[in-house]
Amino acid sequence: MPTFESDGLTLAYESAGDGPPVLCIHGFASSGKVNWIDTGWVETLVGAGYRAITLDNRGHGESDKPYDPERYHPHDMARDAVALLDHLNIDRAAVLGYSMGARIAAFMAFESEERVACVIFGGMGMNLINGLSDGNDIISGLRAPSLDGLTHPTARQFRIFAEHTGADREALAACMETSRQPMARADVRRIAVPVLVAVGEADAMAGPPEPLAEMLPQGEAFVIPKRDHMRATGDRAFKSAALAFLGRTFAANSQS
Repeated sequence: MPTFESDGLTLAYESAGDGPPVLCIHGFASSGKVNWIDTGWVETLVGAGYRAITLDNRGHGESDKPYDPERYHPHDMARDAVALLDHLNIDRAAVLGYSMGARIAAFMAFESEERVACVIFGGMGMNLINGLSDGNDIISGLRAPSLDGLTHPTARQFRIFAEHTGADREALAACMETSRQPMARADVRRIAVPVLVAVGEADAMAGPPEPLAEMLPQGEAFVIPKRDHMRATGDRAFKSAALAFLGRTFAANSQS
């Protein structure tokens, strides 16, 4: 995979297709491949005429994996995303984030609005502000000697997922300590770009999408039917709603 440098770290990325760029930022314990390629997102975006750029966040995939929790604040990872745009000589891109990736995208849109055409928050509703209540359980589950005796459902789910993807569990535990930093309500209200908030109907981790969308100056909500947090990622209805949103946004930008 090609790489770039950000904040003293070597991070991996991939790019496919031509056309307006869409930067895809994956969720916790995932990777660009798992979150966006394996689920058909890259194929969908390229087929619709976009350039799909996937990033392996620090601590994940083929990127460097520091064990210091202070290296995983959302604003730091948002700056990684901007550094990738710089590396690719891209002035402005649409940003598609899922779960932790949506939190990173929110910080990116707030801190570097001029680089963001629009944002899709997948798997992230009001918990962008409220935070993740079971983060400490996930950390304990990642550091547990084995799955035996691990009963907390979310912690068990992420431990199994991390083992399945061959992730560095100590790096993920460090990441979970600080990457779940809530975003201030006042800062959310200052995200001026168009935002689609898409959350699964049965998603117990994200928080509801509607109140977050109402808080955003140009926010709109979409409920992904019959999907929980893990199964919403590659959902067909989610992709259709995202493509419609991207089409409206880029059409509006071309007319302005």
